[in-house]
Amino acid sequence: MSADGAILVKITELKRHQGETVSLYLQAENGAALPPFEAGAHIDVFIEEGLTRQYSLCGNPADTSTYRLGVLRDQDSRGGSAAINERLDIGDVIKVSAPKNHFPLIEASPHSVLIGGGIGITPLIAMAHHLTKTGARFELHYCASDASKDAFGEELVSVFGDKVSIYYSRSDEKPKLSPQTDLPSGKDGAHIYVCGPSGFMDWVFAQGAEHGYSDAQLHKEDFGADVDLSGAGFQVEARASGITLDVADGQTIVDALTKAGIAIEVSCEEGVCGTCLCDVLE
Repeated sequence: MSADGAILVKITELKRHQGETVSLYLQAENGAALPPFEAGAHIDVFIEEGLTRQYSLCGNPADTSTYRLGVLRDQDSRGGSAAINERLDIGDVIKVSAPKNHFPLIEASPHSVLIGGGIGITPLIAMAHHLTKTGARFELHYCASDASKDAFGEELVSVFGDKVSIYYSRSDEKPKLSPQTDLPSGKDGAHIYVCGPSGFMDWVFAQGAEHGYSDAQLHKEDFGADVDLSGAGFQVEARASGITLDVADGQTIVDALTKAGIAIEVSCEEGVCGTCLCDVLE
């Protein structure tokens, strides 16, 4: 572990999948066991100075020797996924945080329905491993746009067998997911876990509600916060600095503070990691 509390890990294996997705296999640089993690957990990856991103752990939680990450090279990348796909290689040593879990399984659920859209399948792979080990009932639904973006389908079927269903939204090679016919009713107590693009998750939630799932039975992992930048401007007082400044329509508070010379530490810039949290005085 480094002086700042981060864990030094070495990339021991790198597997490239179709659809510009890469799997990274990380082991502790000193050869020790890694901190255990629960299914659904993620870690912060310190890619380089000022560039930290969050990625779900998609390996088997029972294996504390290795962390596995699945990273899609986002066409709209702000630097994180592009850097991982283009610069990192086997043997590189990077820093990561201890695992954090904002997306836990409800162990008492009689049945778990795991639904992944694109790279959103990653935390659900760890869930499927855990549920297999415990003997719990589950089903895993993996949605990709077409065969060229199907990075994990073959692997999922080989590991989890007939518990896996694969869907393509933009190809006739496989059917599209139809929650009303492909998912069990929520009236029997099943829980849905979904991860993927925001619109996809909203759609699954809406369909789940129509299919008898209560809010308590619907769970999602969202690596981003919806921020509404429209509306009238307002004022912010930075009391310790003795500065009151205007935040314009379409501007964030962090941007306004930065332009005023007030340093606010930021990391993921997605509202996930908590680095930029500040006390609200009033």
